[in-house]
Amino acid sequence: MTDSLTILGLESSCDDTAAAVVRQTDGAPVEVLSSVVFGQTELHSAYGGVVPEIAARAHAEKLDICVIEALKEAGLTLKDMDAIAVTAGPGLIGGVMSGVMCAKGISAATGLPLIGVNHLAGHALTPRLTDDIPFPYLMLLVSGGHCQYLIVRGPEEFTRLGGTIDDAPGEAFDKTARLLGLPQPGGPSVQAEAETGDPKRFRFPRPLLDRPDCNLSFSGLKTALMRMRDQIVAEKGGLTRQDRADLCAGFQAAVVDTLAEKTRRALALYMQENPATPTVAVAGGVAANTAIRAALQQVCAEAGAAFTAPPLRLCTDNAAMIAYAGLERYRSGARDGLDLSARPRWPLDQTSPALIGSGKKGAKA
Repeated sequence: MTDSLTILGLESSCDDTAAAVVRQTDGAPVEVLSSVVFGQTELHSAYGGVVPEIAARAHAEKLDICVIEALKEAGLTLKDMDAIAVTAGPGLIGGVMSGVMCAKGISAATGLPLIGVNHLAGHALTPRLTDDIPFPYLMLLVSGGHCQYLIVRGPEEFTRLGGTIDDAPGEAFDKTARLLGLPQPGGPSVQAEAETGDPKRFRFPRPLLDRPDCNLSFSGLKTALMRMRDQIVAEKGGLTRQDRADLCAGFQAAVVDTLAEKTRRALALYMQENPATPTVAVAGGVAANTAIRAALQQVCAEAGAAFTAPPLRLCTDNAAMIAYAGLERYRSGARDGLDLSARPRWPLDQTSPALIGSGKKGAKA
């Protein structure tokens, strides 16, 4: 008897509306049968960042179209699905609610089992989707809203070694782009400018390197760039293109150096567990930055650990990772009811103290 699972995944936690279909047969590598992503860059471009209300409305308008496109691309129908997985948090609550309600509607109409997925788990498990790496592995989850070092021990077992205590790197890239008049999203814009800049002209701080832990901070780095920009403008009456490129190069170099050193520390802690096949993985939107990838590869080579990073299309938000995380949960027997809640906050590591505080909605990270 063929053991096959086909999962429909939905993702709407920020500004990408996505649907995908994945399938695994007889324990073979997982196939991504379709992956459809509708971005919202143009909707938010005039505001310098994502506007939650606009994002939520766009998700509500596009989710059903996205599902239809994903099923069409896979050549399947809802009758061919075994379950539907959906991002249930963390994220912008309006967008998360849009996805959860759409998934609930499909589940109620078809009887398909419903599986709520932690968006961060989707990123953290992506290396298993793409490279089938064994547990445990060290994950650097680095995106617009999150930055964490995690030992991934199982589909729902994560140990956080450290993370950002304020801004995530992606947020710092976006703010830097706004400060320098570059288009959003900021990561690709800053990287493109940095390629023609001198990273040594401006020396920016490497935050928290004086502390022995694996925690990070990027808020002060963004402030340092703003002050340097203001100093140049005051002295010269404005910024030249070379000034802007050099600022981007210096900023990116500071981020790269900080992540490389903190990764060394996290890797040392991970290696104490003597994993049979030590592997470091990176995922999340900022993992698309080629300078960061190259630095992390070098750190892993020095430590004798394998390095893996998903294809760029699976680094940014997508539904294939949600469908796969749902597949892992489904195989473990997890099911959710129609009372599944959308959660703005949802830490992966439920036992470690919150890095950046808690409120009535729970720990942020």
